[in-house]
Amino acid sequence: MVRTRPNILVTGTPGTGKTTTSSALAEATQLRHINVGDLVKAKNLHDGWDDELDCYVINEDLVCDELEDTMEEGGNIVDYHGCDFFPERWFDLVVVLQTDNTVLYDRLTRRGYSNSKLSNNIECEIFQTLLEEAKESYPQDIVIPLKSDSIQDISTNLTTLTDWVRRWQPSST
Repeated sequence: MVRTRPNILVTGTPGTGKTTTSSALAEATQLRHINVGDLVKAKNLHDGWDDELDCYVINEDLVCDELEDTMEEGGNIVDYHGCDFFPERWFDLVVVLQTDNTVLYDRLTRRGYSNSKLSNNIECEIFQTLLEEAKESYPQDIVIPLKSDSIQDISTNLTTLTDWVRRWQPSST
């Protein structure tokens, strides 16, 4: 089955603007926004709570099973801070949002992140963990890093991504 609408993964360290960007892009393109964190909570696609990291322990197999049919249909923007467990065939574009560490620190502090969770996420951004994960998991030509420090960056990214969706053509492979 050839998809008639693209699937986009928007990933990055928590606090880089994934949900804001994904929501705005869904509105602009009429694609479906899937916030994986919300899906995990709503459908109990986890293996319990991690007190140290203050989050659910996602069950990647359950998430992929839940999304399989929807992703095959196409027309989705998947919003999640990880990317290496999703099947490569699902995505036509993988966007890695990146934020300056001082901006990210302020955003995560405002969210009330604990010191260990804050440090963990700042280190993740410093070492570009999500960009490397995306590059290792998907073809290089579909992975694009985008700066996401400000409202202006989000606006520019939205224009770039909306234009990409409008130009997208299904692959014949």
